[in-house]
Amino acid sequence: MDENPWYAVYTKSRYEKKLAENLNQKGIEAYVPLKKVVRQWSDRRKLVSEPLIRSYCFVRPRPGPQQYNEVLDTNGAVRFVWFSGKPAPIPNKQIDILKVITGSDVEVDVLPGSLLKGSTVRVNAGPLAGVTGELVSIAGKHRVLIKIDHLDQVLTISISPLLVEPLPHHPA
Repeated sequence: MDENPWYAVYTKSRYEKKLAENLNQKGIEAYVPLKKVVRQWSDRRKLVSEPLIRSYCFVRPRPGPQQYNEVLDTNGAVRFVWFSGKPAPIPNKQIDILKVITGSDVEVDVLPGSLLKGSTVRVNAGPLAGVTGELVSIAGKHRVLIKIDHLDQVLTISISPLLVEPLPHHPA
């Protein structure tokens, strides 16, 4: 593991960039991966930067016993992401990869890691809420293909994969 690893901190809603700014002002290294997105208003379109991963800020606190409290005492911080009873360290290499990806012109979207091909899913919002089936594939950022079991047909549903939630596997 790295000598001075990064940690993920949950933020208040829409506080990712502000928390990073507040931490950097305190001298604590903080990073929020950003992506460029075109936003449409009624009178104009604008290119804006928004967080690639919502509600997360990555921090590399100073070594010492007060390192976690110093981060959590910053406006916008909610809590560290924990694993096995302590804040989960993130290797420097993974943050470096995020920096390379967000620094390039590659289009990037983040989907829940639990959406895997072959998993049983349910649409959790919109007019198709409640529809369940097998996830066949994710075809771009606004299309998911779901196989409905009893019809033996594949329906192409033009919705965001973020509106689909995985269901626990139940043996037949």
